[in-house]
Amino acid sequence: MRTVGVEEELLLVHPDSGEPMPRSAAVVDRAALDDPGQAVFQTELFGQMLELATSPHRDMAELGAEIVGCRKEAGRLAGEFGCAVAALATCPLPVDPLLTRHERYHWMAGRYGAAMVDWFVCGCHVHVSVESDEEGVAVLDRIRPWLPVLRALSVNSPFWQGRDSGYASFRSRLWARGPSAGPTELFGSPEGYRRRVADMVASGVILDAGMVYFDARLSTRYPTVEVRVADVCLRADTTVLLATLIRALVETAARDWRAGRPPLDTGVSMLRLASWQAARLGLEQDLLDPVTMRPRPAVEVVRALLAHTAEALDGSGDTVGVEEAVAQLLHRGTGAREQRSFLERTGSLRDVVVECVRRTQG
Repeated sequence: MRTVGVEEELLLVHPDSGEPMPRSAAVVDRAALDDPGQAVFQTELFGQMLELATSPHRDMAELGAEIVGCRKEAGRLAGEFGCAVAALATCPLPVDPLLTRHERYHWMAGRYGAAMVDWFVCGCHVHVSVESDEEGVAVLDRIRPWLPVLRALSVNSPFWQGRDSGYASFRSRLWARGPSAGPTELFGSPEGYRRRVADMVASGVILDAGMVYFDARLSTRYPTVEVRVADVCLRADTTVLLATLIRALVETAARDWRAGRPPLDTGVSMLRLASWQAARLGLEQDLLDPVTMRPRPAVEVVRALLAHTAEALDGSGDTVGVEEAVAQLLHRGTGAREQRSFLERTGSLRDVVVECVRRTQG
């Protein structure tokens, strides 16, 4: 069974005012005092962001327990510096983010200018193990049309700089302004993938392969496919649902490849439209059907994803858990819907952040 690991980016905020606080370096240093070899917590592009990374897991219950444990530990460590953690993909409050001191980030600031502020956003990256680059690229080619559905399930960024953006995932729209972000064409082979990455680096627009921010890519560090479309999820159980579905998608794609079934040759222009639709509406109205690229009720598209991955979900013993988690998400609503409900109830974006701090911890 394939292993799954998750990286989540969290906001560090004042526990009462909700204002972002640039304390990530202090939090990571404090974590290193407890465990000098720790690799769970890392700084990110801005000082108000903290990244956590789980170990790889085969059992989804164990993955969920680690995500909850890491979030709680992040909250404990942050509390030592007067702040809390919030699983928010954008900051609802106006903020002037502080760039982390790192040569790489300063290169990016010099190259991309004021656009860097747009990248004060928090995502969720899911790594699923693959046997080889050949299998990995075959998977990338076959999961492309389904990635917008994953985005719709994870939407958690309706607010930006003190106002409602009108989007369920404004994070994805901000991130898409980067030169290497977004959906990709078919690669066909590891050689085709590597050639495309090498050409992008040679252009000088990006620094190295680590800045190839495709919606899904071969990891530069691990033998995994890394799916990067999701907002960081407000609730840990949504993250687990996302990870479980991504593993099933990867397994389904690998089986199709081994059986000689070709990928759908969906154009990048249509994939961009599907991604935009998912970001704009989440699960509230229509998504574009991954096969036909025509509007279809979001619930039906989610059901189509479950049907597409049914054999893989059965094989990993995840069918019942996924069906229950999807039903719960559809009933409760996405993180974006919850945030808007908090605002409707409280009338304060500061209170929205504080409420999201509570949801982040479980």
